[in-house]
Parts: sequence; structure tokens; C-alpha cells
Amino acid sequence: MIRRLTTLLTALVLTAIAALAGAPAWEEVTSPPPGVVQSLDTDSSTEILVRDGYIYIWSQRPVTVKLFSILGQQIHQETVPAGLHRLRLGSRGIFILRAGSLTRRITL
Repeated sequence: MIRRLTTLLTALVLTAIAALAGAPAWEEVTSPPPGVVQSLDTDSSTEILVRDGYIYIWSQRPVTVKLFSILGQQIHQETVPAGLHRLRLGSRGIFILRAGSLTRRITL
């Protein structure tokens, strides 16, 4: 009985810690750093850029963004509205990012 209670309590604590840490989420950027603005090509419908540990997405229309580990496991999926958004991941590594029909290898 005590072992079962300990297991349940441990699971609850781990769930609470994961909820507090939260999953990465795209945030809208109203004034990007100058280097980001110079690198974005506004003639295409979607641009992806990595700078200072952030992944920046600029799109003229809402786009579904999927992030995969280098092994192909989906880490994150979200539909972002038109505009400039950024995402900071809690870990470093090599990722595959798909935004609409655009696919890029990302190194953080």
C-alpha cells in the first residue's frame, strides 16, 4: 500500500513539474532584432531563421509548423498566424522544422 502511494505521489509530482515547465510555444514578435529583419526574404510566403537560440518564422498567412527530432519523432506542432513568431527550445541539438511545404534542418 505504501509503495503504491509513493508511486502515485511521484507520478503526480512529475506531472506537476512538467506542467509548470510547459511545452515550448510560439510567441509573436512585434519588433525583431535588426539582424533578423535583414535576413528575412519577404518575397516568399514563409521564411525560417535561427538566431540567438530562437527559431524565427515569418509567414504571410497562417501556417502549421511541425518540429521533429533528428530521429524523426515529432516534438511540437502548432498553427501560427501570419506575421513574425519565435520559439525557444529548452534543449540544444539538430531538428527538422516543417512550416507548410517548407522544410529546414535546424541546429541549436
